Amino acid sequence: MANPATITKPKRSFPEWLRSRDGQKVLVMLAFMIVPLVLLFVFTYLPFGQMFGFSFYNMKYVGARKFVGLKNYAKVFSRKDCFGALKLSLYYMLGSVVQLAIALYLATILSFKVKGGNLFKGFMFFPFLINGIAIGFIFKFFYTRGFVFDTVLQWCGFELDNLPYWLRDQRINNFSLVGTSVWRYFGQNMVLFIGAIMSVDSELYEAATLDGANRFQQFRYIILPSIKTIITLNVILSITGSLSAFEPPYVITDGANGTGTYFVVMHQIAHTQQKVGLASAMAIVLLIIILIVTGLQKLFFRYVFKSGEDEDPRAAIRREKKLARLSAKKGGAAV
Repeated sequence: MANPATITKPKRSFPEWLRSRDGQKVLVMLAFMIVPLVLLFVFTYLPFGQMFGFSFYNMKYVGARKFVGLKNYAKVFSRKDCFGALKLSLYYMLGSVVQLAIALYLATILSFKVKGGNLFKGFMFFPFLINGIAIGFIFKFFYTRGFVFDTVLQWCGFELDNLPYWLRDQRINNFSLVGTSVWRYFGQNMVLFIGAIMSVDSELYEAATLDGANRFQQFRYIILPSIKTIITLNVILSITGSLSAFEPPYVITDGANGTGTYFVVMHQIAHTQQKVGLASAMAIVLLIIILIVTGLQKLFFRYVFKSGEDEDPRAAIRREKKLARLSAKKGGAAV
């Protein structure tokens, strides 16, 4: 009788292997892997490569092309309407800081048991679900002279003649548009923060409470180090989003009265002035700026969270309380 261990399976040909169960598994895996990669290449990387090539030409959508080398990139930095529009991103960066601060504050409160907390979360997250164009039309009427916002302020005792033109006054119109972005996106950041905070082990809060830690100390030494990854992600998304702000200024003001952001100016140059090469160079410059800013943010947060990465939060709380007692003793001795 032959030993079963010495029995060898007959070799299958390639067509037979394809028809077998193992071959079908491999084909399915390859299909699910190749199809998305092909779509990504055709609709993302190939157009990007074409746009990068267009940035070296003086061209329109239709017609002859003239190779100009790096002249389009030089124009991006020399034209006031191109690179100067990036200064408006500072307004949106400032708004992103306010947006993240509000989102983190509300997320910290709503992560614990609060009466009506789920309803409040839904109301705060709802603006993010609305289409950006629709939000633009809503706030266009909201800020119009004598409409919703002015009416509410008149109920509070303000005179209409003393109120500014929220969308025409260049001292305040960009702040008005930034407020629109903050209202729309802070709910999304809040939900991400809540998900991260709720994943923190509840035993850490109990131990910190037994050690005498107050709410601020729990937030500083337990919550912040535990959600540093989500904080970094939200900051990166907010800063890169502020560099590419488009919908509020385009829909509400159409870039008028000094509200044209980099994307709005790029849209006008590409589709109104038909300077496709210059617009492509603007897009490449913006991509480089976003990559640089993202890298700097990662280095900054790596340095900020470096000291507390491997530290026990309860030990940090005890150390802070010990330092407070020592400083109190020194103060008493000095008296």
